[in-house]
Amino acid sequence: MASTGDTAKAKRVQPPWSPPEGTDVSKLHLYNSLTRTKEVFVPQKGNKVLWYCCGPTVYDASHMGHARSYISFDILRRILKDYFKYDVFYCMNITDIDDKIIKRARQNYLLEQYGEKKPSPSQILQDVLTARTPFKAKLAETTDPDKKQMLERLDAAVDAALGPLQMAEQSNAAGDTLQNQAQVLLEEAKDLLSDWLDSQFGSQVTENSIFSLLPKYWEGEYHKDMEALNVLPPEVLTRVSEYVPEIVAFVKGIVDNGYGYESNGSVYFDTANFDSCPAHSYAKLVPEAVGDQKALQEGEGDLSISADRLSEKRSQNDFALWKASKPGEPSWDSPWGKGRPGWHIECSAMAGSILGESMDIHGGGFDLRFPHHDNELAQSEAYFENDHWVRYFLHAGHLTIAGCKMSKSLKNFITIKDALAKHTARQLRLAFLMHSWKDTLDYSNNTMESAIQYERFINEFFLNVKDILRSPTDITGQFEKWEAEEIELNKSFYEKKTSVHEALCDNIDTRSALEEMRALVGQSNTYMAARRSAKLPPNRMLLQSIALYLTDMLKTFGAIEGSEPIGFRVGGNGQNADLESTVMPYLSVLSDFREDVRKIAREKKVTELLRLCDELRDDTLPELGVRLEDRDGLPTSVKLVDKETLLKEREEKKKMEDEKKKKKEEAARKKQEQEMAKLAKMKVKPSEMFQSETDKYSNFDETGFPMHDAEGKELSKGLAKKLRKLYEAQEKLYNEYLQSTQNGS
Repeated sequence: MASTGDTAKAKRVQPPWSPPEGTDVSKLHLYNSLTRTKEVFVPQKGNKVLWYCCGPTVYDASHMGHARSYISFDILRRILKDYFKYDVFYCMNITDIDDKIIKRARQNYLLEQYGEKKPSPSQILQDVLTARTPFKAKLAETTDPDKKQMLERLDAAVDAALGPLQMAEQSNAAGDTLQNQAQVLLEEAKDLLSDWLDSQFGSQVTENSIFSLLPKYWEGEYHKDMEALNVLPPEVLTRVSEYVPEIVAFVKGIVDNGYGYESNGSVYFDTANFDSCPAHSYAKLVPEAVGDQKALQEGEGDLSISADRLSEKRSQNDFALWKASKPGEPSWDSPWGKGRPGWHIECSAMAGSILGESMDIHGGGFDLRFPHHDNELAQSEAYFENDHWVRYFLHAGHLTIAGCKMSKSLKNFITIKDALAKHTARQLRLAFLMHSWKDTLDYSNNTMESAIQYERFINEFFLNVKDILRSPTDITGQFEKWEAEEIELNKSFYEKKTSVHEALCDNIDTRSALEEMRALVGQSNTYMAARRSAKLPPNRMLLQSIALYLTDMLKTFGAIEGSEPIGFRVGGNGQNADLESTVMPYLSVLSDFREDVRKIAREKKVTELLRLCDELRDDTLPELGVRLEDRDGLPTSVKLVDKETLLKEREEKKKMEDEKKKKKEEAARKKQEQEMAKLAKMKVKPSEMFQSETDKYSNFDETGFPMHDAEGKELSKGLAKKLRKLYEAQEKLYNEYLQSTQNGS
């Protein structure tokens, strides 16, 4: 046995320590069009993400189909940057040289020139009829159902405008009438007329500035739309017109590597030679589309699919890298003569100039997969001689209206400006957040109503939390003891945060993330309601933490602008961002004063003062964007809300009150009618009640009771018994009537 001394000398040591086993950490997965599956996202170089996105072809107003792509990629970009903390470098192009732009610029110019010549009504009629012949031929040849429907609508509109002008000419109508009808026809027929003018005179348009003014204007409009939608600008914006030397060098590099060839001043990509190389593969995204001539020709452009152009290629699958310019087209110098870039090469050259031989992410609309993105991949990998120009290809889903794809060429679109006239940028963004970024989204009233309801639900929570946080307390009073309810809510809070994280890791599933956030708000509302019912204050710090988290997430998604720590910004962009902290002290004083006035008015029964207090709450303050909510046994809640929202609420409340009043009046009217009918019935003597019904009865006793039916047959015992009951009931009613008249009522 060890002695006491030995024990004292023995040195105590720390026991062994074991680290916790931990749990698996979710990793970000993105749906990669190159594999058509969700892949773990791994940037090529550390935390840096090189990202290229196909931008707009600027020849017309941007529509909600474009917004689908640009808002979706803005959401993904923000989440990668602000939530997952990647260092994102985002590059986007503007296509300002393109067949569509050239054709539209010429058409606009020629139509403008035509109008300036002030053609007579008969000349307009003759020209439209002439232009209608090739248009009718085009309509007959069209097989695409959506395009055919669009052309049929256009033809019907022209037909409807032709009739009145033709009739006016035949009847020798007054000059003003003819001129007005001619202008209507000119407006309805401008598309087919400009097509005809372009076919006749397009080759004579040679001034290069005509081709630059149109895209410059629409690029400016595009940037205004993006700013209005709260879409972040790219770090780098490339315009095709500024990169022609780089494009020429890129095309030369492809030819030098053996994957391109010159033909009649144009340069084409040799798909067969590229595909035969063991290191390369053509059409990585949509291999099954190889040989789809319709898609390939759409990719080449309307001005580049004439028989002579198609005959220049070694294979129908080859596509233009450089196009020899025809008369009526802009041109630049090149080793192959005067020409202009092909569509697909533009992105390859510009992205290559900025991002180098390989990028992490390339984004674009779903309809760009083939041939545009497949051709981009082929020519870029031909130039850089690699097989990894893009690591992850992301494609945003279509946007449809009533199930039809939104498209400029089909004239089936809603401009971004029109959409913003009906809904706010936040509501549009919430609608997109509530759907998967890669799937088709139907733009409808139901879609937008869901977004509006979500916004209202979340905003009401923010307003309630801010109201709670404004309640006076000392510095130590804000830290309250946690009971079972707080512990339960906090547990749910952390579970929801985990669920949101897992949703975002799963291909940035914002739809599921928003649903988890909605559930968290629902649980918080239940907690606040329970505390209110128990006349107990809710835990400020816990609710503040939840509100801060939700605000931060919505800021990450781009659904909240401004620097407010909690909730949506109050007022428009032009108003002071610190509006709430500035005006709330004054509103609190006003609310307290009003509460004191109401208390005295109730005690003294001064109804006029109570009416004025209600008027202040219901009519005056909503016009200033202030909502007062009176609560039994609790101080009045003061909330700053957008004026438009409050006025809409007031309108809905008035509508409900009017409907309630209408129902009440209708019920009173029916009751009065019933009482009048009853009174009229009471006035009938029992002896007279059956005698008027000669179609049923023919013989009556001395009291007026029927004995025989209309045919003279004696009434059956059953019928007589039934009639006797009615007779006695009427007798009772009549006696009540006599009694009431005697009493003077």
